[in-house]
Amino acid sequence: MIRPTGSWVAMPTPFDKKDKIDFGAFKVLIDRQIKYGTSELFVLGSAGETTLLSIEEKKEIIKNVIKLTKGRIPVFFGCAAPTTDGAIELAKFCESQDADGVIFTIPPYVLIPQNAALAHLDACMSAVKISCGIYNNPSRLGVNVDPETIAELSKKHPNFVADKEAMPYVKQLIDVKRLCGDKLNILCCDFPKYSIIIPTLAIGGNGTANIGGNIIPQEAALYSRPWTDMKIIEECRKEYFKWAPLLSELYRLSNPIVIKAALNILGLPGGALRKPYLDYSGTHYKELKKILTETGVVKKYAVK
Repeated sequence: MIRPTGSWVAMPTPFDKKDKIDFGAFKVLIDRQIKYGTSELFVLGSAGETTLLSIEEKKEIIKNVIKLTKGRIPVFFGCAAPTTDGAIELAKFCESQDADGVIFTIPPYVLIPQNAALAHLDACMSAVKISCGIYNNPSRLGVNVDPETIAELSKKHPNFVADKEAMPYVKQLIDVKRLCGDKLNILCCDFPKYSIIIPTLAIGGNGTANIGGNIIPQEAALYSRPWTDMKIIEECRKEYFKWAPLLSELYRLSNPIVIKAALNILGLPGGALRKPYLDYSGTHYKELKKILTETGVVKKYAVK
């Protein structure tokens, strides 16, 4: 089982001017992540505009990204869907294409109780044998996956290897670690409003599931390493504190609005946004360009 560790970057889905998936751009972005030391990729997450993709487009992405990455870097694919059957269909398709792993979420909007959340995730994990993880994001999905639910799933499913947490409560992290121990890799988002990177790594977490790595991949790899010695701890703190202002800028609006703007500023093929998203513009766009320049990101990463 592949277990995500370190910098696990949630990638955007690049679209061309005709609103079609641009696989040439996907290749450029993937190659860049490999070059700068990213540990794994997460495709079809919220940063990938997954709710704005058809099932056919998702399958096309899965097939083509696997071709671009197999044997080069592990990739997990989001299998979020409005129904349990829909999530299972996507996960089985990933497995049939020899994907490294899949990520499940609670279906959005329906606000199911905890016993239904357990049943949903249990059914999803039972449907495949490849590595599975959950993406716990109550701010987007309306339901928290409680530590006791996570622990029950961990006991039952050997292929449940990763808990991707995006919530502001350190107690959640501690309880998951306390109940699951080393059976489960805990990784967290890099949303500065939650600021759980340092606490996650301090309790023995395994890395970050981040969007910052799309823009500063080498630096995100440094502050996402598990804490195994004081040198790594000190480097993590230094890098994270340095880049926190940029992360705040990248999270000013919902993912992937600012990510794509930043990639395009660097001359990288972030591509267009799919409606109802609107392109980043105005004063905040100018501020983003300024911080990318002042922090040296443009000098280091802009396409020459």
